[in-house]
Amino acid sequence: MEYLIKGGQLLLSLSLLIVLHEFGHYLPARKFKTRVEKFYLFFDYKISLFKKKIGDTEWGIGWIPLGGYVKISGMIDESMDKEQMDKEPQEWEFRAKPAWQRLIIMIGGVTVNLIVGILIYIMISFVWGKDYTTNENLAHGYEVNSFFEEFGFKDGDKILTLNGEQPFSATTINLDIALHGAKDIEVLHENGTTEIITIPEETDMEMFKAGAMRGFTARYLPLIDTIYENCSGYAAGLRKGDYIKSINNEPITYWNEFEAKAKDSNYVMKIEVDRNGSLVMIDLPLGENYVSGISINRPNEHMSYSFGESLSQGFSLGIQTLGDYVGQMKYLFTSKGAGSVGGFGAIGGMFSPTWDWHSFWLNTAFLSIVLAFMNILPIPALDGGHIMFLLYEIISGRKPNDKFMEYAQAAGMILLLGLLLYANGNDIYKAIFG
Repeated sequence: MEYLIKGGQLLLSLSLLIVLHEFGHYLPARKFKTRVEKFYLFFDYKISLFKKKIGDTEWGIGWIPLGGYVKISGMIDESMDKEQMDKEPQEWEFRAKPAWQRLIIMIGGVTVNLIVGILIYIMISFVWGKDYTTNENLAHGYEVNSFFEEFGFKDGDKILTLNGEQPFSATTINLDIALHGAKDIEVLHENGTTEIITIPEETDMEMFKAGAMRGFTARYLPLIDTIYENCSGYAAGLRKGDYIKSINNEPITYWNEFEAKAKDSNYVMKIEVDRNGSLVMIDLPLGENYVSGISINRPNEHMSYSFGESLSQGFSLGIQTLGDYVGQMKYLFTSKGAGSVGGFGAIGGMFSPTWDWHSFWLNTAFLSIVLAFMNILPIPALDGGHIMFLLYEIISGRKPNDKFMEYAQAAGMILLLGLLLYANGNDIYKAIFG
């Protein structure tokens, strides 16, 4: 059931974003009197689950849930309709329109995804506000990865300032080092002393290569605050209010110790919990992820926003999300980064094992921003590839010939299919071998 709920959220999220993205192409195309022959959610190779002709456009749902498309007359796209391109251009065709109009049509999808992402963040800020953590909330400090212990950090440390400024939330340290250039870090050690630790340049890349992206893990007591009935932990016997005392007769003090052991498929765990003052033994069978669907009490502060404040907050969050995602691309071009690429399984894993609208909209906003960025990449078959060739045409005054565009489109589609197979192959490999 957990996987069905996650899959349902993923399908709904991507369907919304795909339809809105395609409307970003459809509306300016119609504005410029360009014929749109098809508007499809998912791909309809040979078969359509649903279709209806309205005016010049066939609206439908395909059976291959890998995206969607609008087929615009007189355009070399994923349909590879060469027969149409062999005829003389007609006034309603894409190729007959001025380059600036074609550029607006192609930019439309990316623009809509970016705007939608920001609008969702605005709505989230207004409806749910924002939680953040202070050092007072972080009573037990951090567990420090051995990679950072070499610089002088210690278990129990708290972060006071980053590059001389107090962070908004005390739990953003990993992101601040990896993407935001934090180098001079003032810490409060557990013994009450303070120290400014300066980490070297290139620490961001080195922490990635060392598998230390979670270099600082907030330590919380292992008291279960919420557990969903459809998750593996509940089926095994864990309940809300359980305080985890030991795993396989080894005492634990903090939740992150349970997380580490529960995610290790080599463990067959016998859990001792304190349940209303009584000790209860629970057996967790091998090979399950018992962290998913469980949350603990994490003391934090809450900030609410008026509608006006949420406009600024949502816009800032959208731009920050885009900047952070672009910043992460530096890790992709490494052997470790290539191996970490995930497909639909990894994306589905972002969603809650129960239907949580707050989590759903956070993930949908993030995916909308990601889709905007991915689609603007200058790869033939993506919007960015078409935009690249249109900018070349506008600047040089020369339009690439149709045969070249056909070859470029075919090469781009092969590349994208290869990346799709690779990413989802990574998911399958990780699911089997961990």
